[in-house]
Amino acid sequence: MTIRLPRAGLPQLLAFLLLLGLNFLASPQFFDLRFQNGRLFGSLVDVFNRGAPVAILALGMVMVIALRGIDLSVGAVMAIAGAIAATLVQTEPVAVAVAAALGAGIVCGLWNGILVTVLRIQPIVATLILMVAGRGVAQLITEGRIVTFNAPALAWFGGGSVAGVPAPVAITLALLALAAILVRGTALGLMVEATGANARASTLAGIGTRPVTLAAYTWCGFCAALAGVIAAADIQGADANNAGLWLELEAILAVVVGGTSLFGGRFSLGLAVLGAFIIQAMNTGILLSGVRPEFNLVVKAVVVLAVLLLQSPGLATLLPRRRGPRP
Repeated sequence: MTIRLPRAGLPQLLAFLLLLGLNFLASPQFFDLRFQNGRLFGSLVDVFNRGAPVAILALGMVMVIALRGIDLSVGAVMAIAGAIAATLVQTEPVAVAVAAALGAGIVCGLWNGILVTVLRIQPIVATLILMVAGRGVAQLITEGRIVTFNAPALAWFGGGSVAGVPAPVAITLALLALAAILVRGTALGLMVEATGANARASTLAGIGTRPVTLAAYTWCGFCAALAGVIAAADIQGADANNAGLWLELEAILAVVVGGTSLFGGRFSLGLAVLGAFIIQAMNTGILLSGVRPEFNLVVKAVVVLAVLLLQSPGLATLLPRRRGPRP
């Protein structure tokens, strides 16, 4: 199944190419690639490699935002999954450690989904609970210390490769293909868009809006757990205090930059992933240009403001409209 960017994604693609060009101006060696130890290396590869965890988070977040929801807990779920994987791999096989970490993410997603669908708690409040408590759970698992491990099979998720492509990038592409098959190859994507556009009308039309919403939050939890395993494997350890810190904001920004409206409805998996790489390209460009890293936050805030203004119905009413010729 081929994954095509819609015509609406042309501005995002041009923005990404523009950022890569600016990075090249800041560092003429930006596009230099080398093949070493069976893996590609270079600044361009680092953009995709470092942006992979946020891209995976965006693949889960885009489904939730398409339903007019939000998930602020993905960073904490990353910390929980990383802590479980790093702790269990010392006594259990890697497959068991990874399965337990991903299972914990699914449970966290189910928890958020139940709070939103069954108890009817506002998504921002429901996920804020796990955002706060989840990092505390991760600290309890690691006993407040950085847990390190020496397991090459688990470290592969962060430093391995598939046919020369870094493992995080390969995992992201595989997850994108899987999500595209589930969402666009079945009626699930249509039900998500219908529920996000008008939940009441979708219910009257016979769509199970609660199961759809529950599935979206569960998928988001799974993606966050997978990103947490990759983050832990990258440093070969689990830092419950810093793992996934503020990445929930970058995931939301990636989805918004990808063109998904915060008012729900239509969404694009490919553009959400592209949005994550756009953010990482901005981060890399700022570092290559010698500007202080603190400006990253300012730039991201400006981008969020610009995108939200473009989506704002109130701004559309203030702008002058073009008048056609009189009949």
